[in-house]
Amino acid sequence: MAIKQTAGRNNLGNFAPKFAELNDDVLFGEVWSREDKLSLRDRSVVTVSVFMGKGLVTDAFIHHIQNAKNNGVTLSEMVEIITHAAFYAGWPNAWAAFGFVKEVYADEIEAQNKEAGTTHGGMFGMGEPNVNYAKYFIGNSYLKPLTKSEDYLGISNVTFEPGCRNNWHIHHASKGGGQVLICVEGNGIYQQEGQEPRYLKPGDIVEIPANTKHWHGATKDSWFSHLAFEYPGEDTSNEWCEPVEDEEYNKL
Repeated sequence: MAIKQTAGRNNLGNFAPKFAELNDDVLFGEVWSREDKLSLRDRSVVTVSVFMGKGLVTDAFIHHIQNAKNNGVTLSEMVEIITHAAFYAGWPNAWAAFGFVKEVYADEIEAQNKEAGTTHGGMFGMGEPNVNYAKYFIGNSYLKPLTKSEDYLGISNVTFEPGCRNNWHIHHASKGGGQVLICVEGNGIYQQEGQEPRYLKPGDIVEIPANTKHWHGATKDSWFSHLAFEYPGEDTSNEWCEPVEDEEYNKL
């Protein structure tokens, strides 16, 4: 059955009509449609391999990864295709390709992780949805308490999905107090009011003085987890302020 493709005409119809015609009617309408010669699945494998081999791992590449998925290429097969091609196309191209694969097959990867008992959160685990504080977050976060509520020092592992961040907030104290973050997985952001954002990676430590307005969360394209605990102090309380809006966050 002939494939109906309109991308050429939609994007280049007036500017390069002949090219648009060849793209839509010949490449997709005729070549891709010769399933009696080569299946759509196999054509997708060839196309992904050629794009990767030529270093064309750009935004157009994600379309062909999605097309391959739609045509029956499984996650494990795609991983093996790119791993094999890496020896011919180059390691940097494979790294770039895997980034797109993770985006297209995100649901399958998440299901695979859950089945294996491994998700995000690093060595401490992801925990449960952070429902009690959800109103102070944009996006989904997860909480894994590591100490008991009655312990002297409460320590929790907080995990943010990509793009998730908490509101601006302040840990008040008349004496002592403040918070410490120890980054354990992924890439994150911390920003103190009036200062430039600080980008975080595993092993980084952030010491937040008491009575300091700040926020923290994940980068747009990475999960992020950190341990969090507050120094003991006097007259301690937490004040939640305005959210970090998309317009502000997307500039980072």
